[in-house]
Amino acid sequence: MGVRCSCGVLVDASKDNVNVKFESIMGNEKGTITYTADVCFETLETSTLSLKFVNTDGPPDTSFTFDVNPSLSGTEITSVTCKQEGNNCVITVTGIGQKEGFEGSALLSFTAVFRDGVGTDNVQSFDIPGFFAQTGAEPVPDGSITNQGCAE
Repeated sequence: MGVRCSCGVLVDASKDNVNVKFESIMGNEKGTITYTADVCFETLETSTLSLKFVNTDGPPDTSFTFDVNPSLSGTEITSVTCKQEGNNCVITVTGIGQKEGFEGSALLSFTAVFRDGVGTDNVQSFDIPGFFAQTGAEPVPDGSITNQGCAE
């Protein structure tokens, strides 16, 4: 029997034509974002999360990947919280990830907020301070975000 997850999230979602903001570029950039996560409070040390941004608006080509994975030294998920809001569950994940691609490699902090809703899931925000931010909540296909731990 597996570990019960008191709070966490499973994410497998992709979204086209997402407006994003890079700290080093005036204005917004547009591209496709793929989000994945397997996060559980009881197993933070083995939890994973990634964001892949493919620029469709360049130049410049701002494509990059951002990964949190136990196999990547210095990356970790430091917290996960779950909050029931009506029929929705809002899951906030924070930590440090490895960025590769646009503007080179770096270990950077992040905050990602996912909403598992009835009929509509969305990525509320994904912020990498000093580097990248979504410009608003992005609806993703229903069922692509699954909370673990919010009251049913």
